[in-house]
Formats: sequence, C-alpha cells, structure tokens
Amino acid sequence: MKRIFPPLTAATATGYALGLLIFIRAFFNGALPLMDKTEARYGEIARLMAETGEWVVLQIDYGIPFWAKPPLSTWASALSISLFGTHEFFVRLPYLLASLVLVFLVGRYRPKKEMSIFLPGLVLFSLPEFFLHAGVVSTDTFLSLSVALVMLSFWEGIQENSSSFWRYLLFIGMGLGLLAKGPIVGILTVPPILLWCAISDFKWKTLLRFPIVIGALISLGIAVPWYVWAELRSPGFIDYFIIGEHFKRYLDSSWSGDKYGFPKQQPLGMVWLFLIGAVLPWLGKFFIVLKQQRIKLLKDPWTLFLLFWLLWTPLFFTSSKSLIHPYTLPVMIPFALLLVHYWEALFFSRKQLALALALPLTVCGVYFSGQVNTVFENSSDKFLIEKLSLEKPLIAVERKSYSSQFYSKGKVEFLSLDSLSSSTIKQADALYLIEHKHYKQLTEERKEALELLHQNRKKGVYRWINDNK
Repeated sequence: MKRIFPPLTAATATGYALGLLIFIRAFFNGALPLMDKTEARYGEIARLMAETGEWVVLQIDYGIPFWAKPPLSTWASALSISLFGTHEFFVRLPYLLASLVLVFLVGRYRPKKEMSIFLPGLVLFSLPEFFLHAGVVSTDTFLSLSVALVMLSFWEGIQENSSSFWRYLLFIGMGLGLLAKGPIVGILTVPPILLWCAISDFKWKTLLRFPIVIGALISLGIAVPWYVWAELRSPGFIDYFIIGEHFKRYLDSSWSGDKYGFPKQQPLGMVWLFLIGAVLPWLGKFFIVLKQQRIKLLKDPWTLFLLFWLLWTPLFFTSSKSLIHPYTLPVMIPFALLLVHYWEALFFSRKQLALALALPLTVCGVYFSGQVNTVFENSSDKFLIEKLSLEKPLIAVERKSYSSQFYSKGKVEFLSLDSLSSSTIKQADALYLIEHKHYKQLTEERKEALELLHQNRKKGVYRWINDNK
C-alpha cells in the first residue's frame, strides 16, 4: 500500500512541533483580550492612530500626546488595524510576524546542515518569554528583532567573502531599533560587540569592511526625521523621551516625572530572576552546556560571541531597579542558539520536550476549561464592555482603563469620584464603570440611586434608577 504521508523523521517532527507552537500562539492572539495595563495601552494608542490618521505624534487619548515610546510597533499595529480591523488577532499580528522572522532567521545557524532548519526556531519559540511576546502588543518584540538584525549582521559581515548586504543590514537594524525603542538598541548591541572584538582574536581592520559613515547616515536617516517631526509637532517630546525615559527611569525607579507608567521598583539584580523565568524549561540543559563545554565555549568565536550577547543585557540592567521581565526578551535568541550549537552533545528526552511545551499547553488547558473570563476579568474590561449598549454614554469613574477605551472604541468618558458623589450629577441615561473599591466610598444615598447591571471581581457597571438622589 502506498504511503500517503512521508515517514516521520526527526526533521519533520521538529517542523510539526514548531508549527503546533505557532498555531497555538496564533489562536490565542485572537482568543484572549488585550490586557491592562501595558498591552491594552499600546493597543489603544494604535487604534487611535488608525482612527485619527495622526501617524506622527502618538496619542494616549484624543489630543493627548504619548511621549514614552517611538512609533515603530504602533505603526505596525495601526497599519494592521487599518487593513483588517480592531480584532485582537490583527492588533497582535505584527508581533507574531516579527517573531516568525526571527524564528526563520535563526534557522541558518544550526551547527550542521543536515540538522532540521526548524530546530533553532523550535527551541526559541518554546522559551516562555519569546512565546509570550509573539502575541503581546508592546515595543519589546520589535526591539528584539532590531537587536538580532544588528548582532547577526555584524557576525555575517565579518566573515570572509560575505555579502555587503549584511554590512548594510546592520545599520538598517540600528535605525529600526531607534524607531522601535530608542537609543537602547545601541546600548544593548555595541558594548557586547566591542567586548567580543577585544577578547577574541578579532582583527580590528575587519571593521573597515563596514560602511561606517554611510551606515551611520542610513541609521540616522531612518530614525531622525521622525524624531524631529515629532518634536516640532509636540514640543518637549525629545527631552522627556531621551532624558526621562532613558536616564531618569534607569537611575530612579520611582521617577516622579513618569507621565504614563506605574512604579516598577525591583530589588537590584532582579533581572537575573526574570531571565531564569524566561528560559526555565531549558535552564538545566543550559547549565549542562556551561559545565561540559566551558573550554570549547570560550575558545570558539561563535559561542563566545553568543555568550557576550546573552550576558550583556542582564549585566547592564543589574544595577537598575526600574525594570520589567520583557527586558530579557532580546537575549532569547543567543540563548537558543547556544543550546542548538551543542545539541548533539546533550541528551534531550521526551520529558524535556514536555517541559518546554508546558506554558502553551497550560494556556490551552485554562482556555478550554472555560475559565478564561475568570482568569482575565481583572486584567481586561472586554467582557464587561461587550455586554453594554454603546449607544448610551459610558462613563468611567475615577479611572479610565486602557481596555475600556479600546473596546468602547474611545467612547468611554471620565468622571471623578467626587463629582459622582455630588448631587448635581444626574445623567439618567448613562452607564457608569465603577471599581468596587470606589463604589464603597460612595454615600448610602448615592448607592441607592445606582443599579448594578453587570460586574466582575474588580468593577461593576451601574445605571441611575432614582433621579432624585
């Protein structure tokens, strides 16, 4: 009998496993709501950009500029929204595509050509931090792509008989990084490259192959026009973004000038714990690599390059208390490539593979158990907003969440708690979003005038039932 499907080799199994992970991530990109505070914020900024047609000055609300980040990720989401609509899948689509670019880019760095081209991508996609950010609306995915372009282009550019394409791509990556998250792209790439050059047997004259002057002009030409235009359209942006976001935030986790964020105070060195969590399924195997291959690792130019790339980012952030776990995302690439480089020297069991798939399978289990609303109702107002008629005024009391702004398509208004408590407020046709902790602060008279329509564990939706109170 003729075989319908080809035999299941290790290469095809690797491809199927990677395809499964990508499918799971794509499914949840459309199934899960945008989460407050960060993801829904960037989703709303992109929705506003697509709706208003304002592509230069990012807005956090109508007419209110958002100075905290450059526009690359917002442009990507806003373009996707303009083409396909505001469904979560399309808001997140650019981040999945950027992750897939990285997955297939690292495939060329398997140590032997007979190994599956999908193996590096499979290891990369099974890292919790990378898997998560293939479907999270943030600036970190595009920063990671930019960092990878710079680092891998440098490596390719110093090889004998390499194409000049790579030496120009390095500067394109740097320019994209300036548009993705700002000067941090240089901080995360230039020092590890120079350290590697100084410690390895690198011949410095090789740098003459790179079109440094023209390349610098390319990088600046990609990014600077937007920076200048944004400053002209919204004076104060450059001072806030360059000085505030890059220096004051790094040095002071409780920076009082932060207009949009929230305190991110962490113990010194917390970045290393974030890194452990980011690579947890493969951490044991990584330590085996360090132990068994330490001599070869330090003598091999490629693995030494990956090691500097991997360690520099957490070393840089060790002295900062203002950080969050996505700061480790750019080093998922060298971590995965180091494992793959020594793949044949390690024993990978089914247990190891199951551990690597634990996060996506756990998310699947939670979703199909029917507990999604319960798990995410504190992180998104989607489920409340979907139950409402947006033909009536929707008023958020004391605080507008970004998810309420996004899912109401910007129709939610703001009202202070003091104003709600005032007897002069009598919008009988309005719906009020009130957090339970704020509802408890209302007078009994005001509570009697409000009828609860819907609620979750964090807030409720109310309407007036007594216009005399």
